[in-house]
Amino acid sequence: MERKHEGIMAIMGASIMWAIEPVLAKLSYHNSDFIHTSAVRAFVVASIAIFYMAVKRASPRVTKNKLGVLIYLGIVGTIFADLLYFFAMTKIPVLNAVLIGHMQPVFIVLIGFLILREEKLTKFDYAGISLMMFSGLMVTTRTFHNLAELKLGSTGDLMVLAATIAWATAAIAVRKYLRDMHSSVITFYRFSIASIFFAFYLSLNSGIIIKNIYQILVGVVVGVGTILYYEGLKRIKAAQVSALELSSPFFASIFAFLILGELLTVMQVTGILLLFLGVYCLSRKE
Repeated sequence: MERKHEGIMAIMGASIMWAIEPVLAKLSYHNSDFIHTSAVRAFVVASIAIFYMAVKRASPRVTKNKLGVLIYLGIVGTIFADLLYFFAMTKIPVLNAVLIGHMQPVFIVLIGFLILREEKLTKFDYAGISLMMFSGLMVTTRTFHNLAELKLGSTGDLMVLAATIAWATAAIAVRKYLRDMHSSVITFYRFSIASIFFAFYLSLNSGIIIKNIYQILVGVVVGVGTILYYEGLKRIKAAQVSALELSSPFFASIFAFLILGELLTVMQVTGILLLFLGVYCLSRKE
């Protein structure tokens, strides 16, 4: 029971971190851009992973096969997906970004069924996928008037959707090939590989400098959130993790309102409730 409670607290902590991240990122854009903020974030997360790896005495040694998966995580999960996500946040509200990002379970299930052929879809899976997709549609359209005129979202919303699909493939790669690897080692390689790319880019452009405190704070919350997420995943079921993670849009809506002044529409609130129902259906078994 104690292990379960630890897992719940860890995932709740990670959800709060995921909610804070986009708010801090938007604040950092006042005197920086999305690439520079992503770069500093990667440097800070890699440093936190090194510290946690030392505390847990986890070995950084990996096999060639696993190194290939880690490189995929660094390139697809961090350089591509995270950059796309951070760029999209220059164009859309925080809630849109967070909620679309939390549609990841849909794509994990679909990829597992369509590509990996490892999972069979149940009636609950179909119901959950349908509800979550409709939830995302309600959040991006914002009002019934927009929905009636088929204003289904912006380019920024589509960018977050693409990032979410990329994150889903990264999550499947971790689940399939890196189950026995310590969370600190996965985090270290993922963000260190990205850091090499960012260091090269910054050396050719603005230079490796920190432009504001929010860039560091983004790295701290992501580093802490990633570690909490992996630790929670070890202690409770994946379905419970998905359900608990849905507290993130609620926290994000509160932070976005208090700090950025972003407001929710009735349709968006309804979309959040449908997202909960969708994950509940995905977690059901026949």
